[in-house]
Amino acid sequence: MSALAGDHQSYWMETAPPGALHPPLDSDLTVDVAVIGAGIAGLSTAWELARAGRRVAVLEADRIAAGVTGHTTAKLSVLHTLVYARLRRTRGPETAKLYARSQTEAVRRAAEVAEQLGVDCDWEDTASFTYAQEPSGTQELKAEAEAAREAGLPAEYVTETGLPFPVAGAVRVAEQAQFHPRKYLLALAEDLVRQGGIIHERTRVVGLEEGEPCTLRTEGGARVRADDVVVATHYPVFDRALLFTRLSPRRELVLTAPIPAGLDPGGMFITPEQGTRSVRTAPYQDGQRLLIVTGEHFTPGTADVNARFDRLADWAREQFGDLAFTHQWATQDNDSTDSVPLVGPLHPGSRHTYVATGFGGWGMSGGIMAGRLLERLITGQKSDWSDLYDPRRIRSVVGEAPTFLKTQAKVARHFVGDRLTSVAGGSVDDIERGDGAVVRVGGHRCAVYRDEDGELHAVSARCTHLGCLVAFNSAERAWECPCHGSRFTPDGDIVQGPALRPLEKRDI
Repeated sequence: MSALAGDHQSYWMETAPPGALHPPLDSDLTVDVAVIGAGIAGLSTAWELARAGRRVAVLEADRIAAGVTGHTTAKLSVLHTLVYARLRRTRGPETAKLYARSQTEAVRRAAEVAEQLGVDCDWEDTASFTYAQEPSGTQELKAEAEAAREAGLPAEYVTETGLPFPVAGAVRVAEQAQFHPRKYLLALAEDLVRQGGIIHERTRVVGLEEGEPCTLRTEGGARVRADDVVVATHYPVFDRALLFTRLSPRRELVLTAPIPAGLDPGGMFITPEQGTRSVRTAPYQDGQRLLIVTGEHFTPGTADVNARFDRLADWAREQFGDLAFTHQWATQDNDSTDSVPLVGPLHPGSRHTYVATGFGGWGMSGGIMAGRLLERLITGQKSDWSDLYDPRRIRSVVGEAPTFLKTQAKVARHFVGDRLTSVAGGSVDDIERGDGAVVRVGGHRCAVYRDEDGELHAVSARCTHLGCLVAFNSAERAWECPCHGSRFTPDGDIVQGPALRPLEKRDI
């Protein structure tokens, strides 16, 4: 187990007010638009549609703004590591310009909404940096700065930053922002309800019948009829276009620690080196700043997470001195194979169903962009970048073939390879308290967890999404699917989709 001290909870979840309770849906409902998922993409979409005069219902399996959005690093930036050089190379300079314009509009929209609603969400204007410590990375950074400038951004290549360690080079873009995402979204949800919108928490949607109207079926048996449906569940729980073949889930770890205000590096920083290192700060008590360090990305179910937490902590202390960590958590995102989110019609034949996914670690600006784009599509307006984000796009699929094949090879390795190989880990007797393992019991693979009292909890080891074998994350006490990122409690309840059913209980 990791020796880190600190609360195993997101700082955003702990420091935002609990928000109003929204009851589960217990009877049938008819609305203009049903939005599945209440993260930043879902709530932004619902809010935009309500302001456009639509009657909207938001259906959330857990609590609003408590999933991926409640565990983000909350950077509102158009500088998405190294995306502009890649877009210019693979899809042309005009596409890079559209991407820059759409993301810039999203950042500005967030500022407008925060001011309009009077949200106290720790909003701070700041600069965004992509940096490299290794000299070998400078050419890539120079190309990114050039591509970003060509796309219309105020980007510049610099060799000095406010970080407490030297960098070989960095791309800097001014006029970006950071904020408290949960405070922002709770205010958005409150205003949505004032406009006549409906929110139902603890309401998992398990069925979708497309038509005019569309019909949604919830886990509790209630049905929702809607002219249009938006699937904003992070990883699509309904995937009629096989989008899971173009999405790759990854988790990243987050640590926080107070630092003197004088040590604030003054910006948002990220490097792809060392499995990603991301740094920003937030307002904190007693005039201090809260250092937020993110990194160590990995595929769910494939890593020693405690060891990775320790490695991230060692790096943070090496760079920023003796730190007393206050919070630690993990976040999850989905990378699309061409680095561009998938926002638009759910599948080629779709007329009234839409999706928002694949934000690649940039869900704050991406989710707000998705809300604006989907509102325009549903209300029949034109958007200059609907083709850019359209999930049905074909042209970019050709260019993304190497990444696509790599993603599918990884999934196949788990989906097929795990079936052909024996399960390591010994017997149930080898499982220590607070840990879990997939073992053979009576000839069947079982996912077995031993709690701190020594009691065993056994469930099926097959993910209920597409049947891949799960693995145990002892740092977060969760079963994780390495194929598509579904996560479950030790007792098999769903923590994160796309799975719609819990892991089946096993009697051992």
